[in-house]
Amino acid sequence: MKIIVPMAGRGSRLRPHTLTVPKPLIPIAGKPIVQRLVEDIAAVLKQEVEEVAFIIKDDFGREIEEVLVSIAGDLGAKGTIYYQDKPLGTGHAIMCAADSLSGPCVIAYADTLFKADFTLDESADSVIWVKQVENPEAYGVVELNDRREIAGLVEKPAVFISDLAVIGIYYFKDAGVLKAELQRVLDENIINGGEYQINDGIKGMMEKGMKFVPGKVDEWMDCGNKQVTVETNTRMLGFLHEEGKSMISDTVDLENSEIIPPCYIGENVVLKNATVGPYVSLGDGCFVENTVIKNSLVQTRAILKNADLDNAMIGNHAKFDGSFTSVSIGDYCVLE
Repeated sequence: MKIIVPMAGRGSRLRPHTLTVPKPLIPIAGKPIVQRLVEDIAAVLKQEVEEVAFIIKDDFGREIEEVLVSIAGDLGAKGTIYYQDKPLGTGHAIMCAADSLSGPCVIAYADTLFKADFTLDESADSVIWVKQVENPEAYGVVELNDRREIAGLVEKPAVFISDLAVIGIYYFKDAGVLKAELQRVLDENIINGGEYQINDGIKGMMEKGMKFVPGKVDEWMDCGNKQVTVETNTRMLGFLHEEGKSMISDTVDLENSEIIPPCYIGENVVLKNATVGPYVSLGDGCFVENTVIKNSLVQTRAILKNADLDNAMIGNHAKFDGSFTSVSIGDYCVLE
């Protein structure tokens, strides 16, 4: 089994946090989004993962590439890096990893986390995971036939088709078939929304009579902007706490302070006269003094003083000393 992860987008809706770090490397409950995604897929597949292919921009840098390869290595898999030099759509991104498109694979976009049943229907050529939503007109949805198989894909339907939204995780029994259909999309210059789309490759497979079925997602957690990323951090902390996961480092320096679980507290964090939690992530090396903070995501080595924070997202090496509550501060920023 292979896992293909298109992640070349920088994440403009999550600025300023993605000005210095690509969105898939933003930590959720102390671990990068893409690492959580790949580990969760590997855990529920119940099959050995032989390769994880990451499709990135060529300016992400050597350090990030090494992190990605190590994420694959921790799963006992080969890590492969591919580059998408132009933002030409999902179909184009996947074809940048053409050399890895063979055999069974999962394709997953690195801006979403999930809780799902990944039991694979062996009779199906593909599984597309979906989540029931209240406003299907805002999403791409699947159309089902009377056998509960996927008969079509409709982007943001003006009239009701179904309330099952595509979340961006796909299984293909033979990725080589998808590769051939996407090559046809590129060769025939089939463009939708100004881009080459994976949906057009999937539609080509459907026209050849291949069987697509929906997969069930119990939880779908987005990381598209600051608000939903903080919410996803909150939900992930709750899940990990329910599972009994240890999330508070033994190296925390606690002085006249209280930690209200669930929280993730990294290495060498100093808390002085502080109340932290519930639902707070503090990265390694943070210093928090005279501060109350809840429902917030703070990356590494940030300094927080004299603050009352709720629904905040604060970047690496940032400094905050002020009366604002719901703030979004990028890496190395100072607000005093």
